[in-house]
Amino acid sequence: MTGILVLTALAILISLGTWQLQRLHWKQGLLADIAARQAAAPVPLADIEAIAASGGDIEYRKVTATGRYINNKERHFFATWRGQTGFYVYTPLELADGRILIVNRGFVPYENKEPEMRMQGQLTDQQTVTGLARAKLAGKPSWLVPDNDVAKNIFYWKDLDVMAESVGLEKARVIPFFVDADSTPNPAGLPIGGVTQVDLPNDHLQYAFTWYGLAAVLVAVVAVSWFRKPGKAPRQ
Repeated sequence: MTGILVLTALAILISLGTWQLQRLHWKQGLLADIAARQAAAPVPLADIEAIAASGGDIEYRKVTATGRYINNKERHFFATWRGQTGFYVYTPLELADGRILIVNRGFVPYENKEPEMRMQGQLTDQQTVTGLARAKLAGKPSWLVPDNDVAKNIFYWKDLDVMAESVGLEKARVIPFFVDADSTPNPAGLPIGGVTQVDLPNDHLQYAFTWYGLAAVLVAVVAVSWFRKPGKAPRQ
């Protein structure tokens, strides 16, 4: 019975180590794909829409779009940027066909949350935005994330539908993904664009060594235990 338990435990540990190696190869491929997308030339918004409509992955694909910002309908996402607390400014961009693309224009410090504190950055003429497509979230990422405070215009997670609804935008007009604007400077420096953070931890090799190491320890413990049994002592 003990032997069966040991073999079962060993099989589980080795399986977990192998699974982590498989995850490592997957994560390396994903990171390489993201890097390639960020380095590629921007494509028209219609191309990203076609990918999204077909169920494809649009994350971090570089895109360009032209329209006019609806500055009085911006939404604020609580964030930190390079150690400073503040907000990402999400502003609807009205396209020539009347549809709306919600753009993360970038970071503003806490004291610059209100538009009147950064009027030079409130662009009113036609703008061409280049940035990275970001998929719409299916729901709150974690129960640890606070609920959005819509009344105070403070969002803790990017709920595109509520952002749009809270400023009276028709859902049918809103493109179902965001764009994070690049680091092209804005007047007076605000908002600060190019804030997209690709934070995908890649600790799978470490985890694989851990599981394989535990398997090796188990084998060593069993071996020592077996040799120390009565009648198994080494011959003189």
